[in-house]
Amino acid sequence: MNTRILSGALLLASLLGAAPAAFAHGPGEGDGAEKIGMLQQRALSDAPGKNLLFFTVEYAPGQRSIPHVHGGSVVAYVLEGAVVSQLEGEPQVTYRAGESWYETPGIDHLVSRNASDTQPAKLLVWILNEGDGPVLTPIPAQESR
Repeated sequence: MNTRILSGALLLASLLGAAPAAFAHGPGEGDGAEKIGMLQQRALSDAPGKNLLFFTVEYAPGQRSIPHVHGGSVVAYVLEGAVVSQLEGEPQVTYRAGESWYETPGIDHLVSRNASDTQPAKLLVWILNEGDGPVLTPIPAQESR
C-alpha cells in the first residue's frame, strides 16, 4: 500500500472512528473540519462493487479543504454561497449557487474553499465510490501542484 493511501486511511480512521466512508474532505489547514451531512450512502445493486454517497459539505467563511484526490467520480453542486475549486491541470474557477462541476476519478483536487470571508457556502456532493475504498486521500504538501 503506498504511503499516500495509508496516510489518508489513517487520517480518516482517526477522525471518523467507525464511519470513514461518511467523510468527504479532510480538515481544513488550521481552520477545522468542514461540516459534513450524510444524506444517503448505499451499495448499488445495478453496479456491483460501487457505493453511492450523497451528502452536503458546509464551509464557514474563509474555510478550505486540504488538497486531496477522490477514487470515484464526483459531482458537486453549490447550494449556497460560492466555492472556489481547482482541479489538476485546470485554472481556479468560482462556482456560485446553482452551478456545478464534475471531478474525474483520481484527479488531484488542489483547491476547494469558500470564496467568501464573510458568508458561509454549502455544497451538495455525489460520489460513486469503489466498494469500501477511501472516499478521499489527502495529497501531501510536496505533491500538490
